Amino acid sequence: EAIVTSEELGQDLEHVEVLQKKFEEFQTDLAAHEERVNEVNQFAGKLIQEQHPEEGLIKSKQDEVNASWQRLKGLALQRQGKLFGAAEVQRFNRDVDETISWIKEKGQLMASDDFGRDLASVQALLRKHEGLERDLAALEDKVKALCTEADRLQQSHRINASQIQVKREELIANWEQIRTLAAERHARLNDSYRLQRFLADFRDLTSWVTEMKALINADELANDVAGAEALLDRHQEHKGEIDAHEDSFKSADESGQALLAAGHYASDEVKEKVS
Repeated sequence: EAIVTSEELGQDLEHVEVLQKKFEEFQTDLAAHEERVNEVNQFAGKLIQEQHPEEGLIKSKQDEVNASWQRLKGLALQRQGKLFGAAEVQRFNRDVDETISWIKEKGQLMASDDFGRDLASVQALLRKHEGLERDLAALEDKVKALCTEADRLQQSHRINASQIQVKREELIANWEQIRTLAAERHARLNDSYRLQRFLADFRDLTSWVTEMKALINADELANDVAGAEALLDRHQEHKGEIDAHEDSFKSADESGQALLAAGHYASDEVKEKVS
């Protein structure tokens, strides 16, 4: 009875599992002793059948043994249930702690202030971030399952309800924080991508303008009709290429204007480039 009335339920999952293992050994020992109780009952029955003069005392002692035995088995079942419940709660605590630890690990990655220095690096960071967001999407099911488990445990283990609720709220707070961080970082990376895309287009177009100016200025005036006609043909080619680039200039200008309208963090640089 001292064993089955113990209030020790473990400090963590590993401790509870050790207690459960010890209790399984106790239950094996308990089952082994049932034969002794049966022997007492058989012997008492025999004595009563033989009309022993101490029949009243024998019956009283038999009832005492059986009552003690039934009480012990009942207490053993209660202890088993308590240990099972403690294991459920501690397993929930462990799963929540592991999930929060994973969230914080990913949170450190998302707290980075590296948003890329050029188009290629921004694109690489965006791909990496999208991978993290896929991990978060997969984790969402785990968070929902843990919240459902918390609700169930609060109903079945009312004595631990407040502690379970604290753990549940801690999980939700960390989950909402990582989702906010993810959304903010994605937005910053998108801003960085739009800027680097604009700057890349700006560099390409200004480089093309410089090359085209050099080509146009390199042509000297012709000394005869054939040379003049060749120059005119070449000039028309240049003019055609210039006209073909007009949409690219308009597109780059629109991208720049959109960045300015959105109040982009690099608005001063964009304004200069647009001008």
